[in-house]
Amino acid sequence: MNEHAVRTAHYRTEESNGKARISRIVWMALFYLVSIAIAAVMFLPFLWSLITSLKPSEDIFTFPIQWIPSKLTLEHYKSAFTTVPFGLYFWNSLVLAVAGVLANLFFGSLSGYAFAKLPFRLNKPLFRVLLLAMMIPGIVTMIPSFYVLRHIPFAGGNDWLGGGGNGLLNTFWGIILPGASGSFAVFFMRQFFLTLPNDMMEMARIEGCREFRIFWNIYLPLTKPALATLGIFTFQAGWNSFLWPMIVLNDPNKATIQMGLQAFSYNHQTDFGPMMAGALIAVFPILVLFLLLQKYFVQGIAFSGVKG
Repeated sequence: MNEHAVRTAHYRTEESNGKARISRIVWMALFYLVSIAIAAVMFLPFLWSLITSLKPSEDIFTFPIQWIPSKLTLEHYKSAFTTVPFGLYFWNSLVLAVAGVLANLFFGSLSGYAFAKLPFRLNKPLFRVLLLAMMIPGIVTMIPSFYVLRHIPFAGGNDWLGGGGNGLLNTFWGIILPGASGSFAVFFMRQFFLTLPNDMMEMARIEGCREFRIFWNIYLPLTKPALATLGIFTFQAGWNSFLWPMIVLNDPNKATIQMGLQAFSYNHQTDFGPMMAGALIAVFPILVLFLLLQKYFVQGIAFSGVKG
């Protein structure tokens, strides 16, 4: 009797496990189907841009949409570089984006280390002010930032009172300096430094190391995942910036790639072929950067924000 009961219980357990396994497979299959559908919808605009950049001009506005071009052509890519100095715009954006990345990585990590590891008196109050600054939209500070750049003393022909010239307007410094140490960079690096132990810092101080050497030689090399993640975010923001460079830069030779894309819209008309080609060229550096730093990017997202 006991053996029969044991067998019955065993069969019921196997049956229950089988149903649970089938249910898990069904839900997993449903999850993947929904994810694939969402990914396909998100990918369609990019696919349309790619196809449009390779279509002849007469096939762009065919209806219904012709997803497979009648023939492939690179004329739009050629037009993108001949209509405007797209190569120069590409270089200007690259210089500004790389300079912004280097400034934010250095100053952001330095400030983040101070907030995370140095117990100075105004640590928490200043960090709260930093959090409040992150909540202010960037467009609100554009007019004050413009005024400050315009009236910086001894820059761009200004006197010691900040008058008589243009300050840092129409210069790359006018783009780089306002975002050299963003609030997000400081917050992000501070959260990562909090996950690192204090033992190494205390041992280094006992050995007589100066504070900057502790930061530079001991802690900064341990933040590669966070630096890679912050670098991707900062490069993307600087590369895609449009409104602020358009306000500060008036010289066409200093225009960025995002400003150059507007050259394909004129007289209430848009030349979609070269514009799509230019947009895909503009996306390429960010895509390459993400692929190169993907491993560190995932690690940085996983470890940052663990402690508050």
